[in-house]
This record gives sequence, structure tokens and C-alpha cells, in this order.
Amino acid sequence: MIERRDILKAALSAVATGLTGSNGQAESAAPAAPSFSRDTVVDLARALAAKPYSAPPNELRDPFSDLTYEQFVGIKTKPGAAIWSGQNKGFSIELLHRGHIFTSAVDLYLVDNGATTRLNYQQELFDYGGLKLPEKLPDLGFSGFRVMHATKEGVEAELAIFQGASFYRAVAEGQNLGVTSRGLSIRTADPRGEEFPAFRVFWIEKPTLGDNALTIHALLDAPSVAGAYRFTIRPGEATIIDTELTLIARTYVDHYGLAGFAAVSLFTPLDRRRQDDLRPMVASANGLQMLTGATEWLWRPLSNRENLQYSSFVDTNPKGYGALLRDRNIFNYEDDDQHWERRPSLWIEPLGDWGPGALQLVEIPSESENNENIVAYWRPATPLVVGLPATYAYRQFWCWDPPTRPPLATTVEARAGRAPTGKRRRFLVVFSGDILSDPNRTTQLTAALTTSPGAASNIRTFLNPAMKTCRVTFDIDPSSENFCEMRLVLKSGDTPISETWLYRWTP
Repeated sequence: MIERRDILKAALSAVATGLTGSNGQAESAAPAAPSFSRDTVVDLARALAAKPYSAPPNELRDPFSDLTYEQFVGIKTKPGAAIWSGQNKGFSIELLHRGHIFTSAVDLYLVDNGATTRLNYQQELFDYGGLKLPEKLPDLGFSGFRVMHATKEGVEAELAIFQGASFYRAVAEGQNLGVTSRGLSIRTADPRGEEFPAFRVFWIEKPTLGDNALTIHALLDAPSVAGAYRFTIRPGEATIIDTELTLIARTYVDHYGLAGFAAVSLFTPLDRRRQDDLRPMVASANGLQMLTGATEWLWRPLSNRENLQYSSFVDTNPKGYGALLRDRNIFNYEDDDQHWERRPSLWIEPLGDWGPGALQLVEIPSESENNENIVAYWRPATPLVVGLPATYAYRQFWCWDPPTRPPLATTVEARAGRAPTGKRRRFLVVFSGDILSDPNRTTQLTAALTTSPGAASNIRTFLNPAMKTCRVTFDIDPSSENFCEMRLVLKSGDTPISETWLYRWTP
């Protein structure tokens, strides 16, 4: 008779030694449990956290040890080789090869009625392009997997991809991959140094067509923490991913981030650092939206900075936040290769109370559109303590438009440039919304602007009820300071009729 403690002992033994042997050949990380469940992964995480951390080996044999990007993307899954392909399950799974920057192996299992089966590496699954291979390859394992789903036209298209550390991405139908989600962030932009937790094992439950949902379990590991995750993916007009997680600390952790994401903002009309580019904007997200626990709607444009910038939006029990792409006009990007206008917005809603904490935003200087230089995450005020598991849940909407939007005027454009005199900077912020066409809601219209440090002047509003817009222009004088925090909201009398626009100017 197989007992649960024996299953956990055998599984932990493989996980703790890094999931791969010393020769880089993948080994089994979890034997087939008689009845797999989410509790199985929680128990594994608890046992893993009780042992010292062991980094996974990432050695690869030739010819995969030093692949260029072109060689790596040239390795493709052969047609029909995807798991469940042609079986009318609603989903199929493409296994992803190791190589280039994705050198660490993950163990993959299928779960069917509680029974697990390990997915072994098979050379015949892949087309290797022009690579010269030995006659027989060892079991190399996989770098991750891609979730495919049938479109309305019946064509299988990419829905989500889990590959690299704790990163994953998803799209709605018709979109290109954009924002990257993080399973967990630890000490991001912290002087003590950042940790990069990684998913070490995945269990993918066999779907049924009627459910139109795919459930994926994952075991996370890092020097400071282990974790058990369950993702439930539901395709539709928006791709919804529900995430449930349990974190178990190895050590005291006072800086960690939940439901984080990374995006690209190379240049925008607010920060035109790269003048010699025919494109007017390069960005996979235009701004950070937040609905606070006090039900205030915040909008913070994203920027590529000259120096690392760190912003904190303190709150209790936030109702939602995310990286949104509001501008979907191709003429504002002029990029027929990347099609930034087709990238998904990512909206996140906590499930349950998260308590006090802060939404952290990190803006990193970048010279390349290949670098995700914008990072954001929710940082709980409560630390992770050894012996005290922490559980959280949240829902992600990978979408064209978020399901929850401000019932107020929203920002549709913001620009900045040199003012005519002195060291002043001139800003233009354009709000739009039905509320701006209602004369009863725009009486005594004012633009409430605060700046710190620095002084604002020449504040002007241009209301256009027919266009349902209000344009606000103003100048700021930073004096001798090298930054200025701005907060702008449209008001009718004392009542806000727009979201709150926030921005930090830096030289």
C-alpha cells in the first residue's frame, strides 16, 4: 500500500536536488500519487520549505548549450504533437524545448481523475531546424509549455504560455503577447538584491470540453519561500485566470509581491527620450490603473526614466489594479511588425481581503524595446514568517478592455514638452467620458492640480461637450528640484468627475 508520507518523501527528494540530475538529465520530481489534489502541492511546498534551498541545475549538452535566439525559436513542436491535439478537449498543450535563456528544466505531469503521469522528453516531438543532433538525445526535460485553444473559426491559437522562472503570459483572441505576469516577486528593486522564484513542477489537469476551463497546479521554489499555486484558465471575450496560492517561508521575508507584472515603455509623448525613431510611441501598456479600497480611481502613466524610479501607492484592501493599454490606434504606434496596439490589458481583482499594503511601481531605464522595464506588484504589509503559511487569491483579466472601468471621465492622452520660458515644463492632459457632455455634471468645472515639490501655473481647461472631452494644460516650475509629483482631477464644485491622474516628472 502506498502511503501519502511515502509519496511526499519521494517527491521532495527529487525536488530538493534540483529536479535534474548532475548530468542535466531530467528526473521524476513527483511519483504518480493515487489521488492528486491541490493539497498534494501544498504538502510538497511545506516539506520543501523545511529543507535548505537547492538551486536547480541548468546545464545543457551540445548543441543546446549555447543557442542563439534564432536557433532557439527555430526549434518547434511538430504538427499534431501537442498533448490532446485533435481530441476535442477544447485545449491542447505544446511542450517547449530548453535553450537560449530558458535553460532550467521543469517537470510536467498530466492529471486524470487524480492519477498523474509524467511527460517525458521525446526527440521526435520537435523539429530542430538546422541544428545538428546526435542520433539519440537523453531526457532533457522541458522549459515550460504553451496552452492552445480553438478560436471561433476552429483554429488552434496560443492562449497562455508558462516559461521561465515564475513568469507566464496570456492573451484574448486576436491579441499578441504583451504584459508578463509574475507568480511571485521577492525584494524587487531592493538594495539587498532581488530573488527570482521559479516554478519547478507543473501538474496539468485533463480538461473536459463542457467545462471550457483548464486547471494547472504549480510548485514554486526560491531561497526564501516555497509555494503551491493553482491556476484556472477560462477563455472567452477576455481570458480569465483565477490564481490561488499558499506561500510557506523558509526565512523571514518582509518584501514580497503578489500578482505582479512587467511591461514595456520605451518612449511615449510624455517622455520622448528617443527622438530618432519614426514611431511616435513604443509601449505594451500605457498606464497603471488602480481602484483603491476607498473606491478612488487612479491612473498613472508609465515612463522610461533616466534613473531608476520607485513609487508606492499605499492602500488597504485594494479592489483592483492593472497594466492597461488604452490607446489602440495603430497610427499612434506606426509599427506593422510589433503591433503594440494589439497587446492585452491586464486587470487584476483580489479575491478576498488583502489587508494593508501598497501597490509598488518600479520604472527602470531602458534602451531596448526587448526589455520589460516596468514592474508592478502588490506588497503586503504583513511579512512572511517561518511556520505561518500565507494564502491569497486573485483573478486576472487578459483583455481588450477591463471588466471594471471608472464611471467618470478617464485620461485618453497626456503630453509634455518645454514651456516657452525658463526651466518650466508644459503638460497637456485630455479627459474623455459621457459625463463631460452633461451640463448638470460640469457646472463650476475646475481642474484641481497639486504639485510637490515645484509650483504649477497657467492652469487652463477646455471643455468640449460635443466631443465629450476636457483638455487641461498647465506649466510646472521645478525650481532647483529634480522631480515633481503631480495630482490632477476634474471637479464639478467639490465633486470629482474624473479619475485621478498622477505623474512624476523627472529630467
